[in-house]
Amino acid sequence: MGFVNGLLRLRRGPWEMLATVLIGLGVVMLMQPFVLVLYTYSFVVTLVGTVMFIIVSHFPE
Repeated sequence: MGFVNGLLRLRRGPWEMLATVLIGLGVVMLMQPFVLVLYTYSFVVTLVGTVMFIIVSHFPE
């Protein structure tokens, strides 16, 4: 409940974790050789995670 509560209150910690997971997911999608759809959207997922991390870094603790 603490993670969801932090997301709803726009706290930095949970949002940074979510952005980091998106960046990692995008990199994994980029490096896997099996599913072309995952590879196709990997750059978008990585970009969204990176932009999200930059925005979230301005949220209050």
